[in-house]
Amino acid sequence: MCGIWALLGYDHSVSSELHHALQIAHRGPDFFRIETIPHYNHSFLAFHRLSIMDDLTGQQPMRLYHLPHLHLMYNGEIYNHKELIAEYDFECTTKMDGEVILHLYNKFGIEKTLQLLDGVFAVSIFDTLKGEFHIGRDTYGVRPLFVLRPPSGELGVSSEAKGLIGLTKSDGDIIKIQPFLPGHYATFKVCKNTGMTKLIVEKSFTDVDMLPVFKTAVTLTSDVKENVRNLLTDAVRKRLMAERRIGCMLSGGLDSSLVAALVVKLAREQGFAYPIQTFSIGLPGSPDLIAAKKVADMLGTEHHEVTFSAEEAFALLHDVTYALESYDITTNRASIPMYMLSKYIRQNTDTVVLFSGEGADELAQGYIYFHKAPTANDAHEESKRLLRDLYLYDNLRADRAVSAHGLELRVPFLDKKFCSYYLSIPKEMVQPQDGVEKHLLRSSFDGYLTDFLPSEVLWRAKEAFSDGVSSAKDSWSVQLGRYAKSKITEEELTKAKEFYPVNTPQTYEALFFRKSFETKFQGQTHLTPYFWMPKWMGNISDPSARVLKHYKQ
Repeated sequence: MCGIWALLGYDHSVSSELHHALQIAHRGPDFFRIETIPHYNHSFLAFHRLSIMDDLTGQQPMRLYHLPHLHLMYNGEIYNHKELIAEYDFECTTKMDGEVILHLYNKFGIEKTLQLLDGVFAVSIFDTLKGEFHIGRDTYGVRPLFVLRPPSGELGVSSEAKGLIGLTKSDGDIIKIQPFLPGHYATFKVCKNTGMTKLIVEKSFTDVDMLPVFKTAVTLTSDVKENVRNLLTDAVRKRLMAERRIGCMLSGGLDSSLVAALVVKLAREQGFAYPIQTFSIGLPGSPDLIAAKKVADMLGTEHHEVTFSAEEAFALLHDVTYALESYDITTNRASIPMYMLSKYIRQNTDTVVLFSGEGADELAQGYIYFHKAPTANDAHEESKRLLRDLYLYDNLRADRAVSAHGLELRVPFLDKKFCSYYLSIPKEMVQPQDGVEKHLLRSSFDGYLTDFLPSEVLWRAKEAFSDGVSSAKDSWSVQLGRYAKSKITEEELTKAKEFYPVNTPQTYEALFFRKSFETKFQGQTHLTPYFWMPKWMGNISDPSARVLKHYKQ
């Protein structure tokens, strides 16, 4: 994870704006730089770096001797940078994967550049020769990006909304900070004298089910399950690119266990000089801790098991809400243990790059409510909707919980090639089969990782992260509800609609998160456009899978 920040058109000094840029310092603990742009007044770029590749020459904002007019900042990884360098015979001066973005932009412009990138990214390029400022974001919004655009022409860009909080119009009105849409780019014309901007174009360059423009190393066959295996394995392989230690978040469920098994297998094949570390967390009696230990033992990883008490978690609720910039119920609920685990990893190990199973439930129809989909087409469209909105929920949770502690997360299930292929599979094959969700994914690896992944884990029933960290007798969601009720009065809940007419909280827990959010992000209610809830399940006010009939069966 890194943090990018830019401010154009604000008539202030660098020192007066520095405190805004420092609000996202946690994203890049290794290096910080803030710069003014030569010959452009009131234009600032700032970058917080978490060093993963090329610690010596990879600082940002990046400029090249033969392209001095281009200022690049990016947060992400470009997995096909070596292939692109070879294909177009670029002469690179660093080992940074992102340098290729400058060469591509100089050759093709912004739209084709983004289409050619195999990776996850939030990108900004200031072209001082053309007087243009470009921003772009990866297909699934794995890397965050926010914009602040007052009608008077100023422009703010930041990896997190908190880096733009407090920047108001001259009359003091609160301006809405907007998440920049995944799979989109925008180009702004910049005035030299004032730094003011004018939007030239904003459009999509891809979509969740669109086949990638870039070339891929995997050749498809007529066997769907073989393709699934090969593409996911390749997605993990390319993400092993790092000069810092790699580890895996391991809940013991299908998604994280499958990723961990592939990481361990490929790391051994590549001769890694260190053992892979795995990390799990839960309350005492958590089924996740038990399952994760089984997987770790079979994989032979250096396993770390973290237990926490409800009281320890309650003490961090406000910190987590601030880190997330969201008041969504399931996002906050699931983020708390992930936030605590990330803190442990940062303080107790030298692992910096973490693999996880994010995105599998959305792509492979893993949520329990998919059993209730009316038709295969309805399920397919819901899967695409979830993928398009990931940047508002699970991707947001995973990014903020990890980056809050200066770590980087990698998510192979959201590989562009793997996702676009999976969405092209006949819809009936992807649906739950024989009462088992993600049946296609499970069966694709059944019998192929016998030395790494126990069969009982491969076929373990779905358990949401916020449920899996709980004990069977007293779930995490119930404990949170009790705590919230001790802090919120019945009268406050009854009158919630008066104070919060948009996305009105319906439970004590929801109201607790909303009140916490409003203390730091007043006027930014839109950052959570709706509450994440299961579909096709009737009138449900709690997102926990434990309230669903299928779960209990």
